[in-house]
Amino acid sequence: MCDDAREVIAGVCGELGVAWEEKDITRDEALHKEYWEQIPVVLVDGEQHTFWRVDEGRLRRELQG
Repeated sequence: MCDDAREVIAGVCGELGVAWEEKDITRDEALHKEYWEQIPVVLVDGEQHTFWRVDEGRLRRELQG
């Protein structure tokens, strides 16, 4: 699922010119503790946007809004 999420995020962010960052939560104890059941998790402006599956249209609307 992470590969699928990465592909959607990279595509939408590339199309919109939005920078994004991928983090490996297994290397950050606090992130792992908070999100380990929701991998992959997507945050937008520090707030949880979605987890498990990334909806391309929903992500695009969020980033454009």
